[in-house]
Amino acid sequence: MSIPYLKDLRQAYGFDDVAIVPGTTTLNPDMTDVQLDVGELRFELPILAAAMDAVVDPQMAIAYGRMGGLAVLNLEGLQCRFDEPREILQRVAAADKTGATAILQEAYRAPVRDDLVAQRIQEIRAGGVPAAVAATPAKTKQLALVAEEAGADLFVVQSTVTTARHISHSLRGLILSEFVDQVSMPVIVGNTVSYQGALELFREGIAGLLVGVGPGAACTSREVLGVGVPQVTATIDCAAARDKYYADSGRYVPIITDGGIRTGGDMCKAFVAGADAVMLGSPFAGTAEAPGGGFHWGMATAHADLPRGVRVEVGQRTTLQRLLFGPTSRTNGSENLAGALRTCMAMVGARNIREMHQAEMVIAPAIKTEGKLYQLSQ
Repeated sequence: MSIPYLKDLRQAYGFDDVAIVPGTTTLNPDMTDVQLDVGELRFELPILAAAMDAVVDPQMAIAYGRMGGLAVLNLEGLQCRFDEPREILQRVAAADKTGATAILQEAYRAPVRDDLVAQRIQEIRAGGVPAAVAATPAKTKQLALVAEEAGADLFVVQSTVTTARHISHSLRGLILSEFVDQVSMPVIVGNTVSYQGALELFREGIAGLLVGVGPGAACTSREVLGVGVPQVTATIDCAAARDKYYADSGRYVPIITDGGIRTGGDMCKAFVAGADAVMLGSPFAGTAEAPGGGFHWGMATAHADLPRGVRVEVGQRTTLQRLLFGPTSRTNGSENLAGALRTCMAMVGARNIREMHQAEMVIAPAIKTEGKLYQLSQ
């Protein structure tokens, strides 16, 4: 009996499945350039702090901005619903896992307040750093107007999956090409994991693309919905779309691997796969400057009907300084991420991030266990 149709499956790879091959030329780490350009904005570090309640508040955004990085504030989070969100954050930290979700669901019933959106942006700007903010597609048109008037420098349109072709009951939903033209801020959009999805989003005129569906430590979308692509493959596919779009249009749009990065090694693999920057949640949530008190939860944890996140305990065991620049005594790659990136770039002979894209990578599922008997037994 012949089978009229057979769905093809291809192999996809995550960070633990691959390894970076050293280059034939090496250089001093201090000769590397890791800057990130988004529109006309330039950042010294290609590492973004995720727009999550446990990760970014105005104080954290200012502290990280002064270090040369970019922290994104969630305009639909607790910071823009309550004058004093600290009390709710403390209750979430003190509750058990189930209770924490219920507390967040209750808290998110409070409306987002335009006055608090403007106030938080102005607080960040008053700290002398760019203010980057995020909203879901459903709230983007409403909140972008408030954010732009308040002086926001960059706007992120973010949901679990974002496409350029969305079908809804609304006659005039969010049309990204129109939105990008209407606002003066560069617009980053996400998330996506496919070549075609990325290519269509680039054609909307966006300034940056977030790559990743469900890899975050606190996200359960892959378990709840079964949707996602491992980050190395997702980044490679979206980078191919970026390069195709650049060849056709002459406009280079950075892609940002968002989620699933635990160590400097994971981060370096993302760049070799084609990322221009990465976005981190849990590593930043573990810093003393983060508002979550050592806990972290996914953006969809508070969904009223179908939560797709869970509160996890990451502990407050580091600082922004140690996380990004060291010095550190940890040997697991969880601190001095900027140092890890520069050292890896030096080993593959890459002077900048775009040269890092040219480094070779191999499929190597034994990369973390080969010869590591004593490490694994302790």
